[in-house]
Parts: sequence; structure tokens; C-alpha cells
Amino acid sequence: MTHVQTLTVLPEESETRLDRWFKRHFPIVGHGLLEKWLRTGQVRVDGKRAKANQRLEPGQLIRIPPLPEDEAPKQAAKRPPVDEKTARMLRDAVIYMDDDVIVLNKPPGLAVQGGTGMADKHLDAQLDALMFDRNDRPKLVHRLDKDTSGVLLLGRTVQATAKLAAAFKSRQARKCYWALVVGVPKIRQGRIDAALAKLPGRAGEKMAVDQDEGKHAVTYYRIVDATLKRVAWLEMEPRTGRTHQLRAHCQLLGTPILGDGKYGAAEAFIAGTGISRKLHLHARALRLPHPRGGWLEVVAPLPEHIQGSFTFFGFDEKAAGKPFEAFDDDQK
Repeated sequence: MTHVQTLTVLPEESETRLDRWFKRHFPIVGHGLLEKWLRTGQVRVDGKRAKANQRLEPGQLIRIPPLPEDEAPKQAAKRPPVDEKTARMLRDAVIYMDDDVIVLNKPPGLAVQGGTGMADKHLDAQLDALMFDRNDRPKLVHRLDKDTSGVLLLGRTVQATAKLAAAFKSRQARKCYWALVVGVPKIRQGRIDAALAKLPGRAGEKMAVDQDEGKHAVTYYRIVDATLKRVAWLEMEPRTGRTHQLRAHCQLLGTPILGDGKYGAAEAFIAGTGISRKLHLHARALRLPHPRGGWLEVVAPLPEHIQGSFTFFGFDEKAAGKPFEAFDDDQK
């Protein structure tokens, strides 16, 4: 990589130390080289000199100097091309686009970012397909779980991405989710305030309620419809953005999300119905300030497997009304 890069700190990277952020994004850059860059002012955060232990905030812009040839990962010189089938799938997933923003209706099963064994089979590695008429690839503003479908926001410029990320940090961004859960919550509408912490050991990326050590997590929910105490359709608005927050909170209600074997085990499935075993969690709508002023609100259609379940249980999408309307009084 022989040119200067500027990357935006994402909401989930809040409070990450700068040196650890570098290790995650540029693992080939050793501590000695990073310290040299910091000492000489080549690495900057929001245009200012920084230190290795500086804690980052969402929306901050990090300047990365040109990587020396012997320091640059080989794959960084040229990303593998996105195959035409994948490119077509991603372009078909676009539900809104302007000069600053791209909004996808992310299909279930598509990971947003890479992990162990992921190679290039994730959205972040395939963003070249969404450059359209630009020379720069769009940038992720937030994430969705691999198996969660729905609204996913991309910034088309560094400046737009920073403003969008700042809206998430300040909680100006409102997110509406739909889920089908197994069972029916006893209270039809309410507020879940239960701190979450990652389980220790070999549990993988799984969260559990931990009021002492966990991070503050709040979700508003309501039952839109239900059938024979067997399945309920919930509308939810998370006010915080913890890992697996909605999945853990639904489990806390005693009603795991349909298809969520990670949190609900066998209770998350309904045998003998032909209902899809995929996760029934969908990011239905997003509302936040647009980088150029005004408000952006986008609604994502349901994926095929959730549509099929709605038909099976007799749920009508129109019953939900307008996104966010049910929780507007709580927002004040």
C-alpha cells in the first residue's frame, strides 16, 4: 500500500486502544513501526498527534501513512475481484443510494466482517462491487450478525461515514427490528434493562445477563401479533448496541427467537411444521440524520424465509403500522 489512507472508527470499536486498533486492521505493522509513526506524527487521529494507548471514539478519522513494501500484506496490493454472481447479489440488495449513503437489505447468512476461516467470504471484502461510479469503496458504518437480515448502512465518503458513525454514537440513530419468537411474552409491551457480558471460556461470542460486570443494555419491545401462545411477532427498538443484544434479551423473556439455536437451543425450533430453521430476526427500519441535513429513514422488505413464516402463521405486515411509532413516547 503506497498511499495515505484514512479510516473511520466504527461504533463497535469504541474505547479500543489505538495500538490494538492497528493490530486488528494492519497486523503486519509491528509495534516499533507504529511507535515511529506516532513519534513523527505520521499517524494522526482527527488530524492531531496521538499516542499508542489513546482510546478511540466512533466517527474519528485515523490517518495511516503509506505502508513500506516489506510491511504491506501481499493481498493488500490488489484485492481479489468480486465474482459477478456475488456482485449482482449485492447490487440487487441496494434499497437506497445517494451521493453520501448506500443502504443494503442484507441477506441472511452473509457475514459483514471477516473472522477465523472467513477468507474473503464477507461483505467487507466485497465492497468493490458497490463502488458504482466512484473510485473509492463505500465504508461500513455499523454491523449486523451474519444470520440477521435487513437494513445495513454504508458511507460513500470519509466525511459522510464519520457523520453517520457519530449519529450511532450519540444515539440519534433509531433501529427497528422484527422478530418471531417461540412463545408469547407475558407482558405485551415493555422495556428490558439487563446488562450483558460475554461468557467466559469456550462459549464463543455468546452474551449473558450480568448486572455486575456487564455493559448497560436496553431494549423496548411490543407484541404486534401472536398465535395460540405458540409464536409471537415482536417489534423491538434497541437503545444500546451490544453484541447479540436482542437475541439475549428475547431469551431473558423466556421466548427465544425462532431459529436461534445459539441462545434457545432446542426450544428455538418448532418441529413438524416445515418452518425454516433460519434465524427469524430482521432489521426492519433505520432512521438517522442524513450527512447533508434532514433525516434518512429506510425500510427493508422481509427475506423469503421470514415471509414464508408470516404466511404460515397468518401475520399481516400492515398490522405493525409505521416503524418507531409505538416507541415514540419512550424516545422523548
